[in-house]
Amino acid sequence: MHDVVIAGGGPVGLFLAGELALAGCSVLVLERDDEIGSPWKALPLGLRGLNAGSAETLHRRGLLEAVIGASRADATKVGAAPDAIEAPAPRDVSHFAGMGLDAADIDVSSLPFRLPGPAMEGFMTSLEALGTVLADHASCVGVEVVRGAAVTAVTRHDASVVVTAGGQEYAARWLVGCDGGRSTVRRLAGFDFVGTEPLFTGYVAQVDFADPDPSKLPFGFNPTANGMYLRTPFEGHLGLMDFDGGAFDRSQPPTREHLQEVLRRVTGADVTLNGVRRASSFTDRAMQVTTYRRGRVLLAGDAAHIHSPLGGQGLNLGIGDAVNLGWKLAATVRGTAPAGLLDTYTGERHPVGAAVLDWSRAQVATMQPGPNAPALRRLVHDLMSTPSGTTHVYRRTAGLFHRYDLGGEHPLIGCTAPDFRYEDGTTVGDVLRRGLGVVLDFGDGHALEPSARSWKDRIRYVSGPPRDALGLTALLIRPDGVVAWADEHAPDLVTFERAAARWFGGPEI
Repeated sequence: MHDVVIAGGGPVGLFLAGELALAGCSVLVLERDDEIGSPWKALPLGLRGLNAGSAETLHRRGLLEAVIGASRADATKVGAAPDAIEAPAPRDVSHFAGMGLDAADIDVSSLPFRLPGPAMEGFMTSLEALGTVLADHASCVGVEVVRGAAVTAVTRHDASVVVTAGGQEYAARWLVGCDGGRSTVRRLAGFDFVGTEPLFTGYVAQVDFADPDPSKLPFGFNPTANGMYLRTPFEGHLGLMDFDGGAFDRSQPPTREHLQEVLRRVTGADVTLNGVRRASSFTDRAMQVTTYRRGRVLLAGDAAHIHSPLGGQGLNLGIGDAVNLGWKLAATVRGTAPAGLLDTYTGERHPVGAAVLDWSRAQVATMQPGPNAPALRRLVHDLMSTPSGTTHVYRRTAGLFHRYDLGGEHPLIGCTAPDFRYEDGTTVGDVLRRGLGVVLDFGDGHALEPSARSWKDRIRYVSGPPRDALGLTALLIRPDGVVAWADEHAPDLVTFERAAARWFGGPEI
């Protein structure tokens, strides 16, 4: 019997598997597809954006450089310049309903507790590049992956879960569904999935234009009176949003004739398609499970929440789920978790998911055609073009600035830790790579060391002053990089030990 079975071997499932295995759990991943790669996962159709928060998470597990390298190689394969995947800053750092932001308008002074580091900005990647790196990492830490194994049944017992996939049965103490927006695990385990119905059908396609002149269809996001289209520099890569109430989504294959009709209606241009290499559809349906856990079954990524891809938040939201869940489930498996630790997964991640769904709905409302739409878009654009507006949108999309409600008075508690750097070049990202908690003691007297050693198998102790302590004297950082405790004065052993016990269980005696 495995400790954990994960249904779904995409980036979220593979990242979660790596987190669990890093903590000593036996993990089995069941993946429906036979291979990691496919035209849908490679560029251009597999194009995805990783925000700064996801880049920081990869950095903290030593995976960032490998993902950037694989992303550049993937760009080269399709004839794009390797820098096609680089962060869009400083020109623009994000967008809202297709309206870009100028990084020069960000009020940096309103973003406290940030330090320069390798993961200051996001970048473009592909599902294939990211998945390949995460699969290699999972293999290195002992994860077993079975491909060609679609889940067909889930049987729950008091102390285990039995999963049927590919005609075989697999038993585990826990099951996590990372199997996408149409999650089989979600359905079989009886999760309630609630939200709002769609307003548009979207299309992503690789096509052959009769006239490839970009002057007819300019690159970038282009809102129109009937929807929006996106054209990227990748050959034939096209995105469309048609406000038809979501009527077409997967009801039939999107043929060349249908795509050409939608393209002409949305763009208002007389554009002819010679052919369609590949095409699929999606909607802005925004749904979320009411809880991320039912007994021994949990959900992460698109299995827990779906929404429009506007703003590229879906993959980033899923990676955030995985890094939050991994250490908590591992501690539960090992028997070191304090009471209620696993329940904080839903408590912390459900509000973040709900906020992303609302962000997606707001973008759709801003794009929706109608006689008042241009006035609304101008108003939103004007507000976004101010330093306050730009900074607000950046805070909402960068993945660095949400704060979990963990209690405590210091404003850094519940936030991602700054990437403190020491004189030898070591950073917080480096010391988090083992997936343990971290105590940073910035004083010279090793005041917290004796107490920290009580959690020696769960917390790593690091002493000495960094180059810039940001006015702090000590911090306790969870394995997901979130600050659990912080002090600006002489470290208080009582409050430190209380915080350590809350997140890491009782100390060893």
